[in-house]
Amino acid sequence: MNTIKHIGILSSGGDAPGMNAAIRAVVRTAIYHGLQVSGIYRGYQGLVDNSINTMHSSSVSNIIQSGGTLLKTARCRDFLNKAGREKARQNLQEHGIDALVVIGGDGTFRGAKVFGDEFGFPVIGIPGTIDNDLYGTDNTIGYDTALNTIVNAVDKIRDTATAHNRLFFIEVMGREAGFLALSGGIASGAEVVLVPEIEDDYKQLHDFLKSGYKKGKNSSIVLVSEGDEIGGALRIAENVENTYPEYDVRVTILGHLQRGGAPSAYDRVSASRMGVSAVNALLDGKAGIMVGLVNHCIAHTSFGDALKHKKPLNAHLLEIMKILSI
Repeated sequence: MNTIKHIGILSSGGDAPGMNAAIRAVVRTAIYHGLQVSGIYRGYQGLVDNSINTMHSSSVSNIIQSGGTLLKTARCRDFLNKAGREKARQNLQEHGIDALVVIGGDGTFRGAKVFGDEFGFPVIGIPGTIDNDLYGTDNTIGYDTALNTIVNAVDKIRDTATAHNRLFFIEVMGREAGFLALSGGIASGAEVVLVPEIEDDYKQLHDFLKSGYKKGKNSSIVLVSEGDEIGGALRIAENVENTYPEYDVRVTILGHLQRGGAPSAYDRVSASRMGVSAVNALLDGKAGIMVGLVNHCIAHTSFGDALKHKKPLNAHLLEIMKILSI
């Protein structure tokens, strides 16, 4: 028999387009099933500070098209120690909240796992990060929007690169994962992609620069993942300038531009599906899991597995990038 009567929801870590769509789905699904729902503001810090308010259907009106997160987000050092987590638990008890839905990335899920295990508290996770680096889902909320932002930016930069016969190094986000760089490179027709997962990609860059110059192709785009082991785009571009003076080199770092903006239709639909499924999972008695999408179907992955396994780059996409960049 279901004992869940009151759900709390928070977003934590870096913001991602589509988080608002997930919040909206959780709130309205909870209400649909006759549950109370409360919003926790500024992530785990809000849990510790007791920044918790009741939400209604109207609380999430007109937000599905907005980037960022209605509930705000923050890093929380207090939640890293047991005293902080105990304070959070007391605040949840005070409000009568008996289950949590958390939206975020691996840091968010680490906190959720510790809290759930420590107090036997039901927690469900929704993957929200533009990095797309969580095991157990094909795409995370925000990834598709960020990818489209990258492609739009690269298209504009290529116009300038072509007009001036320049070599542009464009740095994209992703931390230690190259999903944005790889898919962004294919979609924008980049000549080279540098990602943390490929150890010899710097050699590939040199091979391209040598052959590209011989072919008279000195107007090119190189996408660099910010977590690439060689260094950021600035460092790589400096090395290339010193080695290949024949190239006119420029650097663009897209930065937090990639995290903002209206979410794509794909992110809105995915976030809505995950939000509904998160509430349904709690009603089915599940806890300590992440709700994701695998092969277009809802999938449940334990926090332990989601955090333990490294999500690999798609080998087929790597091969496509290699073939199309000649």
